[in-house]
Amino acid sequence: MPWGKRTRVKKDIHWSEHVLDADHYGLEKVKERIVEYLAVLQRANKIKGPILCLVGPPGVGKTSLGRSIAKATGRNFIRFSLGGVRDEAEIRGHRRTYIGSMPGKIMQNLKKAGSANPLFLLDEIDKMGQDFRGDPASALLEVLDPEQNSHFNDHYLEVDYDLSDVMFVTTANTLDMPQPLLDRMEIIHLSGYTEDEKVEIAKRHLLKKQIKDHGLKSSEWSISDAALRDLIRYYTRESGVRNLERMIARLVRKAVKEIVEGKRKRVQVTVQNLGNYAGCAAIVMAKRKRRIRWA
Repeated sequence: MPWGKRTRVKKDIHWSEHVLDADHYGLEKVKERIVEYLAVLQRANKIKGPILCLVGPPGVGKTSLGRSIAKATGRNFIRFSLGGVRDEAEIRGHRRTYIGSMPGKIMQNLKKAGSANPLFLLDEIDKMGQDFRGDPASALLEVLDPEQNSHFNDHYLEVDYDLSDVMFVTTANTLDMPQPLLDRMEIIHLSGYTEDEKVEIAKRHLLKKQIKDHGLKSSEWSISDAALRDLIRYYTRESGVRNLERMIARLVRKAVKEIVEGKRKRVQVTVQNLGNYAGCAAIVMAKRKRRIRWA
């Protein structure tokens, strides 16, 4: 366990703003609230305020925002997905009397982080359940309560561990969770992106990422603005950009295949040839079927 090991926390608010702006387009109110939160932490010099909970539809950047906050503050980043967790022992650990017992995920992930003051992202906190093995949401109350988490007791370690220097951030799709848990968190809502925002996000982040991930040079593949808008309008229907990134990856893969086979040296996707690379527009086809059904 990282007893007493701490990374140096960055306290430059201008740097924090720069990191958030560079990593995320739009979300101005959300980023402003995060910077305010970081500013208060720097003045107070201790994490005593409510836990941030980023709430929004899938694909709007909740997890990546958590990663950016870690980068902005100089903390190690660790993520624990709570989706489907039903056993209280996943949080508190198993007692040593059980065969195959081990520490809970909180302590396991802290060991992976290698420091006592990382940013700990609790992903999909609204997806927790409960059954005969206990209620993990109740166990999580002790973790997130700044008045109690300085003496967090893992059943396997059987010793108190100070979690007060850990910066916890949670994410959720909905607010469907126990009220005591909600009371310990400050809710920040992330709305879906507009078409113009999706275009900018694609240009600034998604296109470059997929070109790099698929081993292409920027000169070997491109997509026109009109084709990109058609891809957003007719091939994806979402609040975030997750499906858009998948569609861009599909276009790039097909381009890589053509280049490797020697059919082309450079691929440019336009409105005219978009269907050749992306296939039939599912949304358009669904609308046509609906019209035929009602005709």
